[in-house]
Amino acid sequence: MELLGRPLILNRYAASSIRTNKNFLEYNIPQLPHMYLPESMSYFVNSTFIDSEHFIEDDNRGAISRSTSIDIDGTKFYLSVKGIGSTVQPFSRKNFDPEEIRLLSGISGVDNLLGSRKDVSQRFITGELWLRGSPYGGQGLEHATNALRVSEMADLTDLNGFRVAPLINIVEIPEDLEKKIKKIFWYRRFRGKIVQEVRLVPSNVRIFFHSGSTIGNNVRSVFDLFKIETEDKAYEFLVNFVRSGIAFLTLFTRSLRSNEDDTVSGYDFYDVWLDKDAVLSPEGTIYFVDLEGLEWIRVKREDVAEKIDDQVYRSLYEFMYAYEQIERERVRRFGNKTDRKIQFEHLLREALHNDEVVQLERSGETLYLSIGNILGEQSLIKKFPIIDW
Repeated sequence: MELLGRPLILNRYAASSIRTNKNFLEYNIPQLPHMYLPESMSYFVNSTFIDSEHFIEDDNRGAISRSTSIDIDGTKFYLSVKGIGSTVQPFSRKNFDPEEIRLLSGISGVDNLLGSRKDVSQRFITGELWLRGSPYGGQGLEHATNALRVSEMADLTDLNGFRVAPLINIVEIPEDLEKKIKKIFWYRRFRGKIVQEVRLVPSNVRIFFHSGSTIGNNVRSVFDLFKIETEDKAYEFLVNFVRSGIAFLTLFTRSLRSNEDDTVSGYDFYDVWLDKDAVLSPEGTIYFVDLEGLEWIRVKREDVAEKIDDQVYRSLYEFMYAYEQIERERVRRFGNKTDRKIQFEHLLREALHNDEVVQLERSGETLYLSIGNILGEQSLIKKFPIIDW
C-alpha cells in the first residue's frame, strides 16, 4: 500500500536528548532517534542536518514517512512525527508570512531568507500556547509524557483490545532552538519543554477529519487504497472495524484498576475524539493515535455504570456513522444486501466472540452489550442497549 497525501520533505538532525518506549528498546529502526524539521525552520537551527527524507503531510502538525516502516503482528506501521510545525497561522486561515515571523521573533533577515525560497513550504513551530499543554505547531513534553505512559501500558499496540498507534520516542528540541521558537508568539507564551513525538501508524486514514482520505468523506477511495477487492475482504474489514470500535467505546473498563479507598481508576478521553484522533489499518482495525488525550481518572464504584454510559455515548454516533458508510460501500460494490439490524448483530457476534470484556445478551426485543471489566468484578457489569427490534 502506498500512502496518499501532499508530499513534504523534512531535514533530519541529530537528537540532543531522547526518551524511548521501554517496549521498543529492542527494535532497531535506523532513522531513529532524530529530530525532523522542515526547511523553513533551518534558519533557526545552529547544527547542520544529516540528510533529507520524503514524508507526506498528516494533520496540522504531523508527517508520515513514505519509506520507514516496521511490521508488528502482521500489520505494517509507518514512522510518524508529531510537532514539525504548521503551515497556517493560529488565528487566521492564512499561511504563515515570513515577515510576520520576523516581527514576532525579532530576528532580522528571516523574511529575506524564506521569502526568496518559493519552493519551500512556510511551516513553523511557534511559542504560542495552544491546547493548554502544547505550543502551536509543536508538541509539549507534558502531553508527550502522558502519551508515552499510555503506550508503555500496552502490549506494543494492544491495551486489552483497545488498539494504540504506539509512541516510540520523545525527542527534545535543543535548548538554543527552543529559545528562538519561544520568541514567536502572538498572545501567550508556551513555558514548557518543546519536544517531538515519534510514533508508528498503520495509515493516515481517519474516520472523518484531519486527513485527505476518510471513511466519512470518501469511503470509495479508502476501499481502493486498502485494496478491498472482494466481498470476503470487505466483510473481514467490517469485523475488525466493529471489534476495535467496541473496544474504543469501552476503554475505561479495559484499563480498570482497583484503589485502596474503594474507588476504581481507568482511562477516559479528554479533548480527543474518534472522528479525528484515530486511524485505520488496511484490515479495518481502529488505532487511537493521539494518546496525549487519554486521562487517568478515579471513579466511585457506584458511579462506574454512569461512566460506562458516558464513554459509550461519547463516540457511539461517530462509530455507527462510519460503520454505515463501510457497509453501504460493501453493498454498492458486491451486492448481497441484508437487513441492517441482522447484519450488524451478526458482525457483533463474530467480532466479540473472544472479547475479554464485552459479551452480547438478548432480552426480548433488545440486544445488549454486557460490558464487564478486566478485573472480572460482577458488581461492575453494565448492560448497554445496542439494537432494538
